[in-house]
Amino acid sequence: MIIDFEHHFTPREFVDKDVGTAPRTQFDENGAPSYTFHSMLYDLDEHVRMMDIAGIDAALLTSAAGMVSEVERCRKVNDATKKAGQDYPNRFIGCAHIDPLGGAEHFKELSRCFDDLGFHGAIIASEVKGLYIDSPLYEPFWKEMARLNQFVFLHPALKLNDSRQFDGYDMSRSVGREFSLIMALIRMINSGVFDRYPELTVHISHLGGNVASLLGRIRMYQDKEYWGTTGNERHGRKADKPFDYYLTRNFVYNTAGIGGAMKPLQAALIEFPADRIVFATDYPQEVRDPNNVRTFIENIRAMGAAGQSILTDNISLLIKKH
Repeated sequence: MIIDFEHHFTPREFVDKDVGTAPRTQFDENGAPSYTFHSMLYDLDEHVRMMDIAGIDAALLTSAAGMVSEVERCRKVNDATKKAGQDYPNRFIGCAHIDPLGGAEHFKELSRCFDDLGFHGAIIASEVKGLYIDSPLYEPFWKEMARLNQFVFLHPALKLNDSRQFDGYDMSRSVGREFSLIMALIRMINSGVFDRYPELTVHISHLGGNVASLLGRIRMYQDKEYWGTTGNERHGRKADKPFDYYLTRNFVYNTAGIGGAMKPLQAALIEFPADRIVFATDYPQEVRDPNNVRTFIENIRAMGAAGQSILTDNISLLIKKH
């Protein structure tokens, strides 16, 4: 069974009009592109057609419309996700949309998603509202997710806290989001989230922002004595165990965000075992052509045992019953 673990949609009610197949892009207050709309986002018949062509059995549905939003909007997105699963039996899997900083009202919605709707995991953004993932304000959310024994889906923020440095060439999306994921990973580890909640699993997008290529440098800066930051309240903090311990115990990486390219995946496999990586496409944003998705799957399958692990064997890291 192949599951696409990063598969996006927008419920039709959240799109002003029929936008057609031509992309229409939103820009943030600094002029950085933040999101692209097109009809494939809400055309679930087209989603299923792609999956059939590519050989994907099911997809974990997530929506930008409900990512870290007000509770009523989250409820509507969660209900639309459930309906998609009912309209297309066994093809779509729900993921909870809530605001991790929203408090009791959002935690109630979280429980509804798991207890009543049968969803798996909860999607959050790598940064939001001027805050980063190591803010103490996240502590109740980590505690609740650990209590519920559900994974956290850490997706790159669609709108960065500050996109001014990415002032051209669509860099906010092409590299800014990847930096945001890498920083979120470092912040979670060094702030001690996994020391406090050792069984917490974080499903991180885009191979962790392609963090494998930077791990040599990141590890180097874990030596606080060498770099003269020991005792500094912010820069001297690190986790109880070595940095790599958490990389291969608490994180599950997905193959979205690379447009079906194989070299980034091959680079990731130098640092991470194949049994910590799951298949994902980022359809229908970064990948839209069904044939490209099919080729991506064929190329992963050609990797042999590692490919089989990524495509099928690791599903139970996130979906406990499938």
